[in-house]
Amino acid sequence: MAGETPITVVGNVVADPELRFTPGGAAVANFRIASTPRTYDRTTNEWKDGDTLFLSVSVWRQQAENVAESIKRGDRVIVVGRLGQRQYEKDGERKSSYEVQAEEVGPALKNATAHVAKNGQQQRTQGYGQQAPQNGYGAPQGDPWGQQQRPQGYSDEPPF
Repeated sequence: MAGETPITVVGNVVADPELRFTPGGAAVANFRIASTPRTYDRTTNEWKDGDTLFLSVSVWRQQAENVAESIKRGDRVIVVGRLGQRQYEKDGERKSSYEVQAEEVGPALKNATAHVAKNGQQQRTQGYGQQAPQNGYGAPQGDPWGQQQRPQGYSDEPPF
């Protein structure tokens, strides 16, 4: 991640995410968020809004599909990713725009609640794209915390 600019932004989704697929079949979701800082002015005893920052966000693969199904316009979200800048020419003028390549997108729960539902068919990976071995309960084999059955003789009571 050397040379990249990590960023975390909390803001409101400006428009519903747009889900597309590349010719190779990879899903990508694009949406924009608006983040407006608020400060308290002690002289007037009121809150003041600062300048709004609008950022484009792109999310890839399974997470793109999850985002497209989960968030909508007006939702407050937390986006963690890498900030990038694109330069282009429009009407003979050189312009630039900023975009976040999201690593994580989630609902902001300060003033809302959310229900999390895991994808049913998602396979766990064990680094470098290797599939993790699964036991009958969906947890990797040998994971004592992933087992739903208790070992024989186990008790919730402490031994003292």
